[in-house]
Order: sequence, then structure tokens, then C-alpha cells
Amino acid sequence: MDKRNTFRTRKPVRRKDRFKPVELTEEERLRQAERMKVSIEAWKPRTELGRKVKSGEITSIDQILDAGQRIMEQEIVDALMSNLSSDLLMIGQSKGKFGGGQRRAFKQTQKKTAEGNKPSFATMVVIGNRNGYIGMGYGKSKETVLSREKALRNAKLNIIKIRRGCGSWQCGCKTAHTIPFKVVGKCGSVKIELMPAPKGSGLTVAKECRKILALAGIQDVWSKTFGQTGTTINLSTACFEALKSLGERKVQPENIESLGIVDGAKA
Repeated sequence: MDKRNTFRTRKPVRRKDRFKPVELTEEERLRQAERMKVSIEAWKPRTELGRKVKSGEITSIDQILDAGQRIMEQEIVDALMSNLSSDLLMIGQSKGKFGGGQRRAFKQTQKKTAEGNKPSFATMVVIGNRNGYIGMGYGKSKETVLSREKALRNAKLNIIKIRRGCGSWQCGCKTAHTIPFKVVGKCGSVKIELMPAPKGSGLTVAKECRKILALAGIQDVWSKTFGQTGTTINLSTACFEALKSLGERKVQPENIESLGIVDGAKA
């Protein structure tokens, strides 16, 4: 019996949910909500905007974002949006020969001094409620836990409201499942173009950009990338800038209904 053709290579199994953020259990979600409630009660606002939120004068995040006010305290977002989910972007790479091993969440760098090497860790966190609100932050520290906390704080301070709709000529369903028009984001040498896609197309983007769009509540999109896309920090930042530009364009009133445009959360 000829055994040369009996060996078969196994094809890698692609899991559709491996890019989705980790879901918390009901017990963990309740415990997290309890900790957040205690921290908000002990919060002493240091800005005028924070005092208005604490007193109940401002009850919605839309009142702040529509007025163009700058958020300086992360407790403002905690008090107004309790249903946020977070995820880490894989911006680092483990050490090893020939370029290193697998991707990881923390990017390690070190500074050489007379006392020795001083390592530091950087990370990026993306937050969102899967319904029109997204934020992204970068943090760096000498410890991984502190860098993650810094990135989470900066993500809450950079939260934005995005615009969704159905701008694909192949669909025309007038539901907010994709973006209403083509947008471009740029950071460094990286440029990304996000284009409307028909329903059922999925998120045809890079791995880390898929996390950003999923937390923003976008279900279908097409994309093109240019430049050094292996630099995950620049690629993620360019994707966030593209989403930010969705709300900067002027839309004619007659196009709002035809494209099914929704600003922020869907009803």
C-alpha cells in the first residue's frame, strides 16, 4: 500500500467569534456595576461639567457631545453610560527569533541607563456600547496594570458619537447596519477607507479594526488600507479617525430618511 498520499494536512478552523470582545457573566456584570456605583457616590467633581452631572442637571451624554464640551473626568462617562464594554487591541508582540512570536496586548519597550534597562509597557483600549458610541485610548507605564488603567481612562475621555445608516446601493434597506457614506482616516503612513456594504457582508476589515467597529455597533462594512498597516497603533487610530469624520459631514435633510441615518443610539 502506498502511504505517500495518505497524509492529509488539517485546514485551520476559523472561528467567527474570535474577534468579538469577551462577554462578562451576569454575576461579573453585577459586581462591576456595584463597584462603579460606589465609586460614583464617592466621586468629588473638580470641573463645572462634573458638578452638573453629579447634581443631575445633565442626564445624557448627548447633551455634552452635541454641545462640543470637553470631558475631563472619567466619572462623567461612568455616571451617564453604565453599559459600556471594553477590549484590548493587540499592539505588541512577544519576544522571539525572526521577528518574535504571537501578538499580545502590551507593547514592551526599554530604556538603557547606567543602572540598567528600564522597561515600560504600552497598551490601547477601545470601549463602546455597541449602539453608536465608541472611544479609544492609549496608555503607557512601567507596569501593565497601570498602563491599562491609563488607556481605559483616556478612552472614556475620548468617547464620541458616530453616524450610521445604509449607504450601499446594493441594499437600500434604510436600516442603520452600516455607514451612510465613504469615509477616510489617516495616521502616519497608514490610510484606511471605510465603505458602506450591503446587509450580511460582515466586517471586511483588519483584525483589530473589527473590534472597534463591533463595539461601535456597525455590522457590515468594506475597507481598503494603504501604507504600513503592520503598525497596529497607526491602523487603529486611522480607523477611529474615519469613524470620527462620519459626524463632521453635512447631510441634506432629504438624504437622512433615504439613507436611514441615525446619530448615536438607535431607538
